[in-house]
Amino acid sequence: MGRNADSNFSNFSYSVDYTRKGQQDIIMASRGLKKEETLAMRERLIGSEANDLALRLARQYTQHEDVIVLDHAYHGHLVSLIDISPYKFRKLAGQKEWVHVAPLPDVYRGKFRENHPEPGQAYADAVKDLIEDVHRKGRKVSAIFVESLPSVGGQIILPEGYSSKVAEYVHSAGGVFVADEVQTGFGRVGSHFWAFQLQGEGFCPDIVTMGKPMGNGHPVACVATTVEIAGAFTANTVEYFNTFGGNPVSCAIGLAVLDVIEQEDLRGNAMRVGAHLKELFKKMQTRHELIGDVRGVGLFIGVELVTERGKKTPATKTAAHIIKRLKEEDLICVSTDGPWDNVLKLKPPMCFTVENAELVAQCFDRILTDMKANDLKLDKEDI
Repeated sequence: MGRNADSNFSNFSYSVDYTRKGQQDIIMASRGLKKEETLAMRERLIGSEANDLALRLARQYTQHEDVIVLDHAYHGHLVSLIDISPYKFRKLAGQKEWVHVAPLPDVYRGKFRENHPEPGQAYADAVKDLIEDVHRKGRKVSAIFVESLPSVGGQIILPEGYSSKVAEYVHSAGGVFVADEVQTGFGRVGSHFWAFQLQGEGFCPDIVTMGKPMGNGHPVACVATTVEIAGAFTANTVEYFNTFGGNPVSCAIGLAVLDVIEQEDLRGNAMRVGAHLKELFKKMQTRHELIGDVRGVGLFIGVELVTERGKKTPATKTAAHIIKRLKEEDLICVSTDGPWDNVLKLKPPMCFTVENAELVAQCFDRILTDMKANDLKLDKEDI
């Protein structure tokens, strides 16, 4: 079997032959990696397993232990991944000495905002400072894990140039760059197949993890990396074994999903419908002071609610009230993210239509209008 996808893993072409290739995908990269390199792809069961394997790959390849992660990040529910997920470990056993947390590159409410001349460089320099601090402690960095578009952190769009500079600093320290595409991969951003491509053609991660979009609900995930890194992992003779990894059913489902993405132009749909949905909320922002920011790309959109735009005070209770009403009154299910749970995340299926987008916006607008008419201010005196 053969398929082609405009991915820049980028324009990658790949082939699958269950009998001769041992049910493994071999992805040949035409851009983003050196010509003499290929990408070795291993299918896993779930996204958490993919990130766990990425952690093992990074440590085996670099022979270093420490990991850098972004604040508020979430990379999975396994013990190893809770340890590198500030979103989780701060509520549990706390931060391990080998984990180092870099600032979330949030240009709306972070340290370096939209008015900064080079927020991408500034946030990357914060990672550089963190690496130097790690070295002063006599420790070494194996990897940085970055969600290509941080979701739990609040639907964040990384500033231009951030990833390439961070990769440069991490490589100089002997580490690797891991792009977590578990939520954003396979065309959700519309303009590209992978969200990390939003950072420009000059950037390509060392390891990429993929998950739920790959099977459209079927539990399947995978890890892609260079042959060099994969070779270092297998050179220690400790075989990686997974009972269900690379099974024919999951492979067939993954291929079918890729066919549908291409044949039904779901990337194009994500770009067109996502732009329309974002514009609807941008217009709504001019009428409702509660909407502090509307950001996103393709069908990955965040609507941040605030009680005061100047102070950017999180409207946490208001956000909870709105999603409750959307569910009860309109049977529309959305949820919140961000450090204060005040960002409504809009990540609908990629078959989402313009009509669907307009319905969601109309219902949202109706609820905000009703709250304004009744002077309902949940984050102040009403609760």
